[in-house]
Amino acid sequence: MQPEPQPGDLIEIFRTCYRHWAVYVGNGYVVHLAPPSEYAGAGASSIMSALTDKATVKKELLCVVVGRDRYQVNNKHDRKYQPLPPNKIVQRALEEVGKDVLYKLTSENCEHFVNELRYGIPRSDQVRDFVMGAGIAGSLAVAGLIGVMISRNKRQNQ
Repeated sequence: MQPEPQPGDLIEIFRTCYRHWAVYVGNGYVVHLAPPSEYAGAGASSIMSALTDKATVKKELLCVVVGRDRYQVNNKHDRKYQPLPPNKIVQRALEEVGKDVLYKLTSENCEHFVNELRYGIPRSDQVRDFVMGAGIAGSLAVAGLIGVMISRNKRQNQ
């Protein structure tokens, strides 16, 4: 059973290929940063978000934003950063509603947005994890290619 979100809580929504983030503002509503392709069940089509540079801050019912996807309350940085008081988080979120803002998948996405509201620090673990994973995968691919080339050179020299 999912605990009832409290005002100021961060909501992590599990989309098909990524995580969407919102901040709970009470009475069943969340505020979230929505690029044009962000909608419940967006799945892979949300990759179009990478091609846009604008998003709209929306206040919508949590159940509408989540759709058929799974979600959880995830205030994962509370041990590392002091969260602002819940009323301040909600106030800051509501002040942003209706604004069109800059959107960059790597530096100004929905996760950066909600972490900025809760902690005053824009950060996205999704982006960090992806970049690190891509770096490791790329390093492994390069190492594998070098190994193949060395092996090929040894065979040619024999």
